[in-house]
Amino acid sequence: MFQRRRLWVAALIIAVAVIGGFALSVPRAREIPEPSGSATAASPIPVVTLHDSFENGVHSITGSLMAKDVCASLTASASIEGPPTQAGERIILGLTMPEDLQLCLQIPTKLTFSVSVEAVADAPIAVFVNGVSATTSVI
Repeated sequence: MFQRRRLWVAALIIAVAVIGGFALSVPRAREIPEPSGSATAASPIPVVTLHDSFENGVHSITGSLMAKDVCASLTASASIEGPPTQAGERIILGLTMPEDLQLCLQIPTKLTFSVSVEAVADAPIAVFVNGVSATTSVI
């Protein structure tokens, strides 16, 4: 009986040592250092791929943008800026990609969008992602 008690006490001591060692070795969220600098200053100029088709006074604009992770979402809107003449009208394509603060798989992901807007046939398109002017690649 005494030998069985010693066995249980030894097993309990080993279990406490393993659990305590694990609890002390796991990093806590507050111990992980924050990245230095602001995220907006380090972010590169976004590249947006566009395809514009024009029919009956309506531009149908489709395209894509690479996001840094699989949890990202994209919202697109189009508006007209300037007078409705051949020379002054331009299409403003606004893309909004909210910053995702949740833990997510960091795999670059292609996000697609589609918008329609009435404008003159040769209206230039200005693209902005989260208010920042983007580089466009027309296909």
